[in-house]
Amino acid sequence: MATILIAEDEKKIQRIIADYAKKAGHFVLVANDGTEALIILKNYSVDLLILDIMMPSIDGYEVCKQARKISELPIIFLTAKSAEADKLQGYQLGADDYVTKPFSPNVLMAKVQALLKRIGKNQANETLLRVGQIVLDKKFREVTINDTIIKLTHTEYELLLLFMQNPKQVFSREQLLNCIWGYDFEGTTRTVDVHVKNLRQKLGGEGQAIVTLIRSGYKLEVNADD
Repeated sequence: MATILIAEDEKKIQRIIADYAKKAGHFVLVANDGTEALIILKNYSVDLLILDIMMPSIDGYEVCKQARKISELPIIFLTAKSAEADKLQGYQLGADDYVTKPFSPNVLMAKVQALLKRIGKNQANETLLRVGQIVLDKKFREVTINDTIIKLTHTEYELLLLFMQNPKQVFSREQLLNCIWGYDFEGTTRTVDVHVKNLRQKLGGEGQAIVTLIRSGYKLEVNADD
C-alpha cells in the first residue's frame, strides 16, 4: 500500500483518481491547490504525487520545483497543457511522467504502479500484518488476537487495515472519512470517533495501540519489537 497525493482543483477528477487508487489498494490524500499540496508534502510521508499544473495559489510547476527540494518521490503531471514546451518544462523540473487530459484512469494507474514498483513501493505486501498480539489476514479478511477471532464490521476492519498498513502515521478525522467512507460521504467527523471507539473495545487491551492525538486525529503506535 502506498500513500498517493492528488493535487487537483477539479473535484470530479479528484474523485475519479482517488476511487481508482483506492481500488488498487492505496491510501489517498488530496490537495485542492498548490499551497495545500506543499503543506501535505512537508507534513506527511507521501510515496507518489499526481500533480495538475493549472491550480489556484501556486501552480503545478512551482509545486514540482519545491517538492524536488525536499523529496525524490515520483511525480506524475496530469494536465490539459499538451504542448511540447509544457512537457519539456515538466520534465526539466523533475517530473517522472506527463499525462494529458482527457486521460484513461486505467492507464494512469498503470503508470502509478510502474513508478511505485521502480522505487520498491507496491501493493505486494505480506498477507499477514502483525502489531502486538493483533494479527490481520488480508487474504481472508480475518483478525485474531491470541488465536481468537475478533468479529469486526466492514468499516472497523478497513480502519484497522489502514492503521496496520501505516503504523505511526497520523491520520486526521477528515482523511479517515475520505479514505474509508469516501469523498461523497455527508456525515461528520463524529462518525470516525464512534467507529474508532468501537474498534478499540473489540480489540480489548490491544486497542490502546490506537492513539488519539488531540486536535490531530489518530495513529497506530507500535513498539520496536512489533
